[in-house]
Amino acid sequence: MSTLTFDHKATGYGLPHARCLAEAADLAYKDERTVRQRLTEWGFDQVRVFTVPFSASFPIQDTQAYVAASDQMMIVAFRGTEARQIRDWLSDGGAVMMPYPGGKGLVHLGFHQALEAAWPQIRQAVQDLRDREQSLWFTGHSLGGALAMLAAARLHFDEPRLLADGVYTFGQPRTCDPTLAAAYDQALKGRVFRFVNNNDIVAQLPPAPVYAHVAAERYIDSRGKIHDKRPGGLLGGLADQARGHLADPLAPGTDGIADHAIARYITHLTRATG
Repeated sequence: MSTLTFDHKATGYGLPHARCLAEAADLAYKDERTVRQRLTEWGFDQVRVFTVPFSASFPIQDTQAYVAASDQMMIVAFRGTEARQIRDWLSDGGAVMMPYPGGKGLVHLGFHQALEAAWPQIRQAVQDLRDREQSLWFTGHSLGGALAMLAAARLHFDEPRLLADGVYTFGQPRTCDPTLAAAYDQALKGRVFRFVNNNDIVAQLPPAPVYAHVAAERYIDSRGKIHDKRPGGLLGGLADQARGHLADPLAPGTDGIADHAIARYITHLTRATG
């Protein structure tokens, strides 16, 4: 049995809940049997798992996700991708943008296509399983974080009465331009928590200022402490990043990849919550 305990009555922001949703994001990488077994252990008695292929100039050829429901809580979790793969693709001219369908700015073309492929099934699962007004949470790591953010936006901008209770992402890349990021921040203010582990390279891509992050960052410093914002302003942040880069002098240049691992996010959150 899993030792993780979900609080199905959770509301708002909290590190114990963040840890649970990081574990839920990690679970999206597992095979369907493991996903269903673990979710049952966590108290979710209804589960739908999706693998939806799509054609795009994108390193991933299918979108993988699951929707899980209990009588009090629902989770929509998206699978991410290997750090080097998405880093190389985003750094190599793959960050093409397109107008966001809601007319609120520009969105990353590949991320939009990946969500659109699976969206009809995910939206139907949410509609079918949310029969008791359960709280609704989106989560994902890496590419999965980008899709979680965009799914919460899609749900709300398509149906304004439907607003996610929370969006927790871990090491997500930038997904959109500043116009769409601002609209997202306004629509989901106080509900979005974007965790970034020190020098996580994927969280730095695609490059600003063309691309923008949503505002609500939760920064994990080089010592594993979690902050509501980067400490000490610009100079303090740069000093902490340098400390992270120097942590392993025998493997220079690898910190940004290592910091992206979902296991590191879970380790830091577990320590923070005892």
